[in-house]
Amino acid sequence: MRYLEKGWPVDITKTTAFFSLCYQLLLVPGLWADRVFPRDDASFYYGTFPPGFSWGVGSSAYQTEGAWDQDGKGPSIWDTFTHHQRGRIFMNQTADSSCESYYKIQEDIKLLKELNVSHYRFSISWPRLIPTGVKADHVNSKGIKFYSDFINTLLENNITPIVTLYHWDLPQMLQVKFGGWQNATMVTYFDDYANLCFEKFGDRVKHWITFNDPWSVAKKGYETGRHAPGLKLRGTGAYRAAHHIIKSHAKVWHSYHKAWRKKQHGLVGISLTCNWGEPVDITNPEDVEAAERYMQFCLGWFANPIYAGDYPQTMKDYIGRKSTEQGLGMSRLPVFSIHEKNDIKGTFDFLGLGHFTTRYITQKNHPSRQGPSYQNDRDVAELVDPNWPDLGSNLPQLVPWGFRRLLNFVQTQYGNPVIYVTENGVSEKLNHIQLCDVWRIQYLKGYINEMLKAIKDGVNVKGYTSWSLLDKFEWENGYSHRYGFFYVEFNNKNKPRYPKASVQYYKSIITANGFPNPIEVERWYSIATETCSTTNQILAAEPLLHHMQMVTEIVVPTVCTLCILMWKFKVHHATDHNF
Repeated sequence: MRYLEKGWPVDITKTTAFFSLCYQLLLVPGLWADRVFPRDDASFYYGTFPPGFSWGVGSSAYQTEGAWDQDGKGPSIWDTFTHHQRGRIFMNQTADSSCESYYKIQEDIKLLKELNVSHYRFSISWPRLIPTGVKADHVNSKGIKFYSDFINTLLENNITPIVTLYHWDLPQMLQVKFGGWQNATMVTYFDDYANLCFEKFGDRVKHWITFNDPWSVAKKGYETGRHAPGLKLRGTGAYRAAHHIIKSHAKVWHSYHKAWRKKQHGLVGISLTCNWGEPVDITNPEDVEAAERYMQFCLGWFANPIYAGDYPQTMKDYIGRKSTEQGLGMSRLPVFSIHEKNDIKGTFDFLGLGHFTTRYITQKNHPSRQGPSYQNDRDVAELVDPNWPDLGSNLPQLVPWGFRRLLNFVQTQYGNPVIYVTENGVSEKLNHIQLCDVWRIQYLKGYINEMLKAIKDGVNVKGYTSWSLLDKFEWENGYSHRYGFFYVEFNNKNKPRYPKASVQYYKSIITANGFPNPIEVERWYSIATETCSTTNQILAAEPLLHHMQMVTEIVVPTVCTLCILMWKFKVHHATDHNF
């Protein structure tokens, strides 16, 4: 058995002895966490969630809506990135049409009703409301109407909207004119946009998320260039972007608190996504410190300013030291002023938490001469256990126990805040239709049960959002990765949706508000797999149905038309002959 490193090449000959030493420790993962958090990783806990626990599913505007240039919408950085950055996206795919959810509100809400969810988390497209990103330029009334109608329809169906203001689709003009999140002026423009949303929708929306996963926005958009806008400003770009995102979040929270809270009675938070980092060697203080540093460079980067007023000390120490060693006169990590620290601290009504998988973490020194980068600043290596279930390259391994550790970590680090799990799910990478998604059922069962254990531990989790409602555009992976409960046939212009087995299973968890007993939970699995087998038969007949539809819509009318023309010609010819 060997452990695989994520992100760096591994010299097997030099590490075999180390990993064989760690092997026995890794057979019982997480002993280090026992010193802080309770643990019963192997057992399954049967029980129910607190009354009123909110169950939901999520999506985002860019990934699902389509209609990228319709009804007055302006271009986003992702429109530009997918249209012009050839080779960055799988098969150069775009989200120009995606799931066509812009035109399928009623259909998608039927799917939500089928799941029996109590809330739906979705995002508003900033360039659909404000095409240039600058409110003073123009506000698109058709965009306002689209989201207003959508919110109304959700509420009419007893589904609570949870709205994300920014899920990565920055108006392209703000990137062109100001450099996007590299520029401090974004704080004002984002605040204007947010206040427009509060004004138009806040009478009905009571849960607002300012940013979704700003870690990915900063690191992938401005450090590695894997995401829009595709900049590779190593060692500086991600930190500047994050700095302005944090200040933008705080500005919007204060705006809502001062101008809207008394009459709208809503809540404002941020959604942070992070893997759990477990030390490889629990007896090695360097690995324990590395795991802590991994968490602070991921979750603490954004949470610490919001909950404590400043960046984590380990980030300041490591980035500052490496900046000095690289001959810089000051740290590459920006600094908050005293006023900004006070302004940012406490800007939360809840914490949105996204989580997908776990990594083992070990100390790995990156010499400063390698050059500045976020990756090198951390001095860690990420490892995976090859025995963890893995659905394919770069897809989440199934490590449910890490979810409970993360939730307990948040409780102890940030004073037991109200938590809404805003993103949790698993993809598959398949080249054919697969509706019997038993791996997703396994993922849901394991991760939701670990969340239930965390609540039993005393963690204040109020709701859970599974990711995602539909198969959709998955950023650099295009349509090759599928996170949806509902399979979408993207090659069909109508983008039909088909339920996977996990629909029935998740619905059963929601209806029971947890896991009542072993017999019932086992029955859920049987029902779910039977349902998907039936749907598979329907899909198997789809080519024949499509052929028959073509015959009905094209061939039959064409033949009939030809017959009529021939008949007319015959009559006309007979008339001419009589003369």
